[in-house]
Formats: sequence, C-alpha cells, structure tokens
Amino acid sequence: MTLWGLGNIILIVVVVPVLVALLSRVLGALERIRGAADDALAGGVALIGELDSAPELLATTDQTIAEVADGAVRYAGSVGKLLG
Repeated sequence: MTLWGLGNIILIVVVVPVLVALLSRVLGALERIRGAADDALAGGVALIGELDSAPELLATTDQTIAEVADGAVRYAGSVGKLLG
C-alpha cells in the first residue's frame, strides 16, 4: 500500500502540474490563432467592399487590351512590309 500512496503523491505533485502547464500553453496558442483568424475575417470583410468596382475595372482592362492588340497588329503589319 505504501507504493500505491507514493504513486498517488507523485501523480499529484509532478504529473498534474506538468499537465496543467501544457494545457495552459496549448490554450494560449489557441487564443493567438483565434485572434489571427478574427483579423483575417475582418480583412476579408473589408475587402468585399473594395470588390464592388471590379466589373467596371475589368471592362476598362478589356478595352485597353483590345486597343493594344489593334496597335500590335498594325505594328506587325508595318514591320512585315519593311522586312518582306
């Protein structure tokens, strides 16, 4: 019985505080992760408001690409006449 009692004392004095310390570290990391996730969510929500103008910006980009493509075709035709 003395070994059983000694084992219980070691469990209470050594193992339980180690487990409490490890649990405290895990919960601290969890709180930091939760804070980072909340910041990411807030940034995502703020970004949604900035995406309202995306269709107009894409239309402008399409128009610019069409103008550049026309210029490139004209330039390639002129270069082809000079070289050919």
